[in-house]
Amino acid sequence: MTQPSMTYRLGDREVARLGYGAMQLAGPGVFGPVSNEARGIQVLRDAVASGVNHIDTSDFYGPHETNKLIKKALHPYPDNLRIVTKVGARRDEKGGWLPAFSPQELTQAVEDNLRNLGLEVMDVVNLRSMLDVHQPKEGSLEPQLEALIRLRERGLIRHIGLSNVTAKQVADAQKMTTIACVQNMYNLANRHDDALIDSLAEQEIAYVPFFPLGGFSPLQSARLDEVAAQLQATPMQVALAWLLKRSPNILLIPGTSSPQHLQENLASAKVTLSDEVMETLNGMAG
Repeated sequence: MTQPSMTYRLGDREVARLGYGAMQLAGPGVFGPVSNEARGIQVLRDAVASGVNHIDTSDFYGPHETNKLIKKALHPYPDNLRIVTKVGARRDEKGGWLPAFSPQELTQAVEDNLRNLGLEVMDVVNLRSMLDVHQPKEGSLEPQLEALIRLRERGLIRHIGLSNVTAKQVADAQKMTTIACVQNMYNLANRHDDALIDSLAEQEIAYVPFFPLGGFSPLQSARLDEVAAQLQATPMQVALAWLLKRSPNILLIPGTSSPQHLQENLASAKVTLSDEVMETLNGMAG
């Protein structure tokens, strides 16, 4: 079987389709200080040394802690490294998630990301819809997009993406500006975005799924374990390999604070899935 291409365009640059999500570097619940700074630095440096040139982060991880660690580990950054962030949310004193949707809050969030990462311009900024904290919800994002467009005009942003959004919100946003990527929850068990992924692929727009392994029923987990055992791979590797083969515009950002798990995740690119295995996995959708 032919392996899927392992690069795809994100904005104006090719990136590796297996990237790294930095959210696991912060404390429990993506809140609080980094639990093991030395290990976090090693994971980031190992990722870049292994060919990862797409790192997904946000200044609300910690808050601030993850971006400061990325800067400490990798700055000055390699020329080919693309760092992508999200804005639109903030944390309360207990780590809860709250909207931060006003133009002033969005501007502050972009400026915080730039300062803590040590950058003059963000490659990609995803607007994270907070109309519902847990899932996409219809509603206008026009004022928030207008704020990001103004920041791009100021030279603080190169490209704008969307996160936690519906297909209609993507279409509405495209009437205002070019959208570089969409970042929603999607995996083998949660496939509500099938039609959106296919539509974005036709437009050559990147789709970045978060929670690539999660929400499985016991039966689904058992079936995934069976396939993984047959392929002599881990269940996570099979789930990631399925996503890579699902559509060429899918970019993966699995997160870990473990150097060993990082290498296991990157090895997913070498897992070959036959048509028969793909059919079995496709039947696992919830």
